[in-house]
Amino acid sequence: MKKTVLATVVFLGVGAAQAAPTPVVDLAGGSQNDRVSRLERIIKAKQQAEFELQQRVDTLQQEVQDLRGLNEQQAYQIEQILQRQRQLFDELAKVQSQPVQLPVSDKANTEVADAASTTGSLSETDSYQRAVNLVLKERKYDAAIPAFKDFIKKYPNSNFSDNANYWLGQLQFNKGDLKSAKVAFQTVVNKFEKSGKRADSLIKLGKIAEKQNDKKLAKRYYQRVLNEYPQSSEARIAKQNIAAL
Repeated sequence: MKKTVLATVVFLGVGAAQAAPTPVVDLAGGSQNDRVSRLERIIKAKQQAEFELQQRVDTLQQEVQDLRGLNEQQAYQIEQILQRQRQLFDELAKVQSQPVQLPVSDKANTEVADAASTTGSLSETDSYQRAVNLVLKERKYDAAIPAFKDFIKKYPNSNFSDNANYWLGQLQFNKGDLKSAKVAFQTVVNKFEKSGKRADSLIKLGKIAEKQNDKKLAKRYYQRVLNEYPQSSEARIAKQNIAAL
C-alpha cells in the first residue's frame, strides 16, 4: 500500500512539472525582448551595410559608364586618324599604279614652270606641302617632280627630306626613269636610317633591280628588309617578292 501511494505521488509530481510553463530565456542569456532588440540591431546594421554597398556599386557603374564614353570618344578619334591614313595610302597606291607617261605636253611644261615658280616663294613647310599637294590633290605628277627636286636642293637637312626623296623616287619610278628613281631611293636608305620610308625604299630598290633583270641584287634588297624590319608589313612584301623570284 505504501508503495502504491509513493508511486502515485511521484507520478503526480512529474505531471505537475511537465504542465508548468517554461520561462522564455535567450540562448545566450537575457529575456525575449533583449533578443528581439539584438536582432533588430543586427538587421539595421545589415541594411545599412547593404545601402552603403549599393552606393559603391552605383558609383562604380557611373565610373564605368564615364570610362566607356571616353573610350568610345578616343576610339572614334583613332578611327578618324586611321581613315585619313588609309586615304593617303590609297592615293599613294593610285600614284604607284599610274602607267609610264609620254613626254610632257606644252600644258604640262607650263604646269612644271608654274610649280617651280610657286615653290620658290614658299617657306620650308609650305614648299613641301605644295609638292605633296601636286601629287595627292591636283594629280600633276610631272609638275611634282621639279617641285620635290627644288625642295630637296633648298632644304637638304629638312625633317621632310626623307619623304621628299621617297616621293621623288616614286614619281620617277612611275615614269620609267629607273636610274633617277634608284638614286632617290638610295638616298633614303643611306642617309635617313631612322626614316619611316626606309623599308619601303629598300622594297622599291628591289623592284628596280627586278626590272633591270638583276634578281640576285633584288633578293639582297628584299633580304635586308627581312633582316632589318622583320615585324613590318614591308617584311611580308619582301618575303612574297623573294618567293616570286
